[in-house]
Amino acid sequence: MYMSELLLDYVEHLEVEGGRSAKTAENYKLYLERFVEFTNDTTVDKITTEMIRKYRLWLNRYTNNYEGTLATITQSYHLIALRGFLTYLSARDIASLSPEKIKLPKVSRKQVTFLHYDEVMRLIEQINVSDEAGLRDRALIELLFSSGLRVSELVGLNRDHINTKRREFMVRGKGQKDRPVFISEAAAQHVTNYLEARNDSLVPLFISYSRNTQTADTSGDYKRLTARSVQRIISKYARLAGITKHVSPHTMRHSFATDLLMNGADIRSVQSMLGHSSISTTQVYTHVTDEHLREVYEKFHSES
Repeated sequence: MYMSELLLDYVEHLEVEGGRSAKTAENYKLYLERFVEFTNDTTVDKITTEMIRKYRLWLNRYTNNYEGTLATITQSYHLIALRGFLTYLSARDIASLSPEKIKLPKVSRKQVTFLHYDEVMRLIEQINVSDEAGLRDRALIELLFSSGLRVSELVGLNRDHINTKRREFMVRGKGQKDRPVFISEAAAQHVTNYLEARNDSLVPLFISYSRNTQTADTSGDYKRLTARSVQRIISKYARLAGITKHVSPHTMRHSFATDLLMNGADIRSVQSMLGHSSISTTQVYTHVTDEHLREVYEKFHSES
């Protein structure tokens, strides 16, 4: 059977039986279509280790229309998708290369960028809360730092999703997995202040005040704040605060996790609060806190 004949079945399997999101399935489809392109749509029984070797070389040399190359981590995603596809074939007793034959490259993770608590406070102090947009900005930044939400999770929130009284609510993250989210009293208060200032009946928790925004429908989704808008908002206040490092919504998530670990939280609890399926993903933050441990040692350890 040809690759292209089985590709759609595999992508549907990822969503229905694998519990992956539509976005993840779409990414896997893209990665596997590149393999189809490379092999001229070979039959799956003709896939060999030599073909994989040449494919890896092809990925390493791949350039798009803008002369951009594939990062090592992206090349790794292509191989992960292919290995998953081969595993699927094996489970269906379709003859092909064993998935164990595909070895993934070692990928060095980028250094995590985070803000110290005093930097977060400096950023927040730049927000003028005299109007509704300012109240929104204060609420969303407080919420990001307080909860560790992904920006996609933040912009997907509706008014009735968040409970400012209990300061706890559920969010559906990657892989369609639900997890509890806890927020501080300050974050809850600023969200409340923002909602009390609004005089609309729109569903989204955070809405856009841009003049270019289309008139909202009954759900308000035309006016729902986008991830790109959140990026611009955070960058604006970081710049006003004189913070030179690149600050993004994910930086706030990193800051949340780092702050917890620096204050004594155990890594398993942080893993759960971030919604990481693997502890190895969370362990990147232990490198961040190493320097903090050295500072503690230098400050408190008595020399003999």
